[in-house]
Amino acid sequence: MAKTTPNHTRSVSGWAALDSSGKITPYTFNRRENGVNDVTIKILYCGICHTDLHYAKNDWGITMYPVVPGHEITGIVVEVGSNVTYFKTGDKVGVGCMSASCLQCEFCKNSEENYCDKVQFTYNGVLWDGSITYGGYSNMLVADYRFVVAVPENLPMDRAAPLLCAGVTVFCPMKDNNLIGSPRQNIGVIGLGGLGHLAIKFSKAFGHHVTVISTSLSKENEAKTKLGADDFIVSTNAEQMKSRHRTLDFILDTVSANHSLGPYLELLKVKGTFVIVGAPDKPMDLPSFPLIFGKRTVKGSMIGSIKETQEMLDICGKYNIMCDIEIVTPDRINEAYDRIEKNDIKYRFVIDIAGQSSKI
Repeated sequence: MAKTTPNHTRSVSGWAALDSSGKITPYTFNRRENGVNDVTIKILYCGICHTDLHYAKNDWGITMYPVVPGHEITGIVVEVGSNVTYFKTGDKVGVGCMSASCLQCEFCKNSEENYCDKVQFTYNGVLWDGSITYGGYSNMLVADYRFVVAVPENLPMDRAAPLLCAGVTVFCPMKDNNLIGSPRQNIGVIGLGGLGHLAIKFSKAFGHHVTVISTSLSKENEAKTKLGADDFIVSTNAEQMKSRHRTLDFILDTVSANHSLGPYLELLKVKGTFVIVGAPDKPMDLPSFPLIFGKRTVKGSMIGSIKETQEMLDICGKYNIMCDIEIVTPDRINEAYDRIEKNDIKYRFVIDIAGQSSKI
């Protein structure tokens, strides 16, 4: 269902899934010419998000094939449009999950364009000209400058790439719940994966006590010694869960596997907050009593606005927060997908698009 328009004349080499097998293969397609509001980016790196696998395999029934995944993109600006003043040739930049929005609704005007009804994503979206968006598994991207962010000079481009999705996904709930610049609080992080390990890093940078909650006892040593967590709970250990009853101010749930929220809610203090950023494919079990008897709040959060993404990157630059990654070449994307499905990664795969293992 590839669709382009007449001004899409720039040939691009990339990697795409052509059908629901999800297999990624080399794919050549066209991008639009650089417009007055655009920047053209030479892509250096692109992180692999679990969402990429869902789209590649059409798990959600919305994939438009061929699909070129990738929304954790870092690269170098090589061309700017006449209306672009914020970026110049040679700048280090990033592009995350969004490629367009209406720019007119209350959410867009309030720098919350990630909640715009007409938001279009970096891949598998439909732009104003009717073309299908193709993502960062490619050597070049043309992006509206309003959906591009600057990467701080001290952050390496490979380890910064996953921050464009995973980083902002865990950062925004902390910002929304006043955990930046606040007195020390007790933070719980459910799950120790791509999202969870960054949640620990942000929480520690903000000065909080961090408890990791996991089904895997084997992750305790790494959570504490490498990532700096203060406490660790094995969620299947009833005694450990009971001993931490009403000890946490805030819990961030990063797990995408199906699980009941009830036992975790009991860890929250009265008036505590539970935020969901993982996306299980089945409805979640949410018992009422832990909510009612603890006056607790449960809510969700989706990525962040461009303004918030830039704020997050600047904070990462200030505190030297980076994603722990494993670099793969494009010919190993399918291998990376297989390993992600087996949870065999610490903690994010990043594709070396430019094939140079750049030190930028």
